[in-house]
Amino acid sequence: MATATMLAVAAAALTLPATTAHAASTAPLAPRITLAAPYTECLADDCRKAGGPGVAATFTFAPNDADSEIVAYQYILSSDPTWSSVAGETATVTRIPQQAGLYRLEVRAVDGTGWPGQSAYLDFMVASGEGAIGRWHFDEADGAALDSGTVEGKTRHHATLTGGATRDERGRRGVRTHDSEGVPLPSPATDRGLSLDGSTGHAATSGPVVNTRESYTLSAWVRPDTLGSADRTVLAQDGGFRLSYDASEGAWTLLTSAPGTTDHRTLVAEQPATPKAWTHLAATYDAPADVARLYVNGRLQAVDTAPGTGATDGPLQFGRALSNESPAEYTDYFDGSIDEVAVWQRALIDKEIADEARLMLGDGRNAVESVGAWSADGASGPVLTDTASGYGHELALSGGAALNGDNLELDGVNGAATADGPLLDGAGSFTVNTDVTLDGAAVSTWDVGRAGQVFARRTADGSVWGLWYEAAPMRTEFDPETFEEKLVPVGYWHFGRMNADGTYDAVVSDEAARTDVPVELTGVYDAQEGTIDLYVGNRRNGGALTVANAPGPGEFTIGATTDGDTRTRHLPARINDIRVWAGAAGSSQQVLEMTAD
Repeated sequence: MATATMLAVAAAALTLPATTAHAASTAPLAPRITLAAPYTECLADDCRKAGGPGVAATFTFAPNDADSEIVAYQYILSSDPTWSSVAGETATVTRIPQQAGLYRLEVRAVDGTGWPGQSAYLDFMVASGEGAIGRWHFDEADGAALDSGTVEGKTRHHATLTGGATRDERGRRGVRTHDSEGVPLPSPATDRGLSLDGSTGHAATSGPVVNTRESYTLSAWVRPDTLGSADRTVLAQDGGFRLSYDASEGAWTLLTSAPGTTDHRTLVAEQPATPKAWTHLAATYDAPADVARLYVNGRLQAVDTAPGTGATDGPLQFGRALSNESPAEYTDYFDGSIDEVAVWQRALIDKEIADEARLMLGDGRNAVESVGAWSADGASGPVLTDTASGYGHELALSGGAALNGDNLELDGVNGAATADGPLLDGAGSFTVNTDVTLDGAAVSTWDVGRAGQVFARRTADGSVWGLWYEAAPMRTEFDPETFEEKLVPVGYWHFGRMNADGTYDAVVSDEAARTDVPVELTGVYDAQEGTIDLYVGNRRNGGALTVANAPGPGEFTIGATTDGDTRTRHLPARINDIRVWAGAAGSSQQVLEMTAD
């Protein structure tokens, strides 16, 4: 039977359930499955871990000894969303595990009539990939930054802080309330990070950390204070690689080079770099394939062939790089914060990079760093200052916006408040939270479809990210005081993206928005999964929705949004406790903990 015919038979068989009536004497029996090294089949008393994420698992299917005329196989791995098929009396397939753990493969043979037979099963265990050979949290009170890499037997490469290098209490892990096992800490701990002055500040190990002849991965969180005409280096190992900001490109780049030669490759991120916002950077080099990859916020940005770098003997530099023009001098000093640096002596796969960008703490929690926190309690005047997060952003009031000592009052006509500069990397994960009291009398006059913005961030493509209220058709309710029916305004909360063409991708509240009473709203964007969540009070509404993000720093506005130079979508409301975090809350429980007063 021709291969095309066999594939057609196998594809048709996928539409038939295995239990479809078929003579038991002729239905194929459970086929034989052979698993190639490095993996081994789990036995009742022996299930050995092997391989790792990204290490291929290869299976060969063969007919049961009692069967003949087998033309194809159907199979599904426990991590696969759907069944697949492959033609042949015997067949070999390969799957790439994306994470460690136990996997099960189910296979059934298909005969010439297109009928699937009995299933065979094979379990195997995928080991965790080798851990980081170096990891630096920069959370010590003083002294060197300690290397907490997890590979046993490896030399620890502590990093010495020099020049204008200090630690501040704006580390990317934010305020930690639980340990890695999810156990509450005796008291909250504020994370520290490496702060560099852009002129002399840097940290460095005493010798090389990465063997650049072999595969490797670099990972770091950065928050540049300035991005302008000067290049800024995040990580570099003399003569091997440089992960940095390229001023001519306005973007993050990875440069790999061979020592003693001019042969090098530069990978440039597609999205522009954002100043004053936390961004996750990662880069991998696959030595067998001579391929380098650059990631921003867990998403692949560039891939290209790269020259073999050979051995390099220089130290790992945090925040500066060896000059190309003057080999004895260093240059491109970083201005801003660097934190949570890690290196591996292997090329991590996409799933592992995404997990690193989530900065997972364990027990369903991700690290989140407060980058904006404004409370109107006791406030007055034309400016509301963030005195809680440590970043000191100001909200400038305009039009019919005023502070009354308890709330930020917005008149719904031209009132708004705008932050002084970017708060977030537009392509990164974030969480926002606020308390809103909607003016029922004002929204009762709105036409269906009219929207008012709680907060907004306009992106490079003209779309608007944020939380907003949208009017729906009014409904009739019985008034127990007048014993008469009355029309009441109806509208719903939305969190997501309003597209430039007027359509939107958003999670909508399950119930109509209440007016004239405080309502707590929380929005979560997971950049790695591309999903959004909306919470009204402590309850998750609508389920996660997949939505595309658009990079760009954008203006962060409360009570309205911008369309060019014009403010639109004004909201009549009173607002208090506006809070913004870099990073996505990992669970409903974490949302509850983050937003608790």
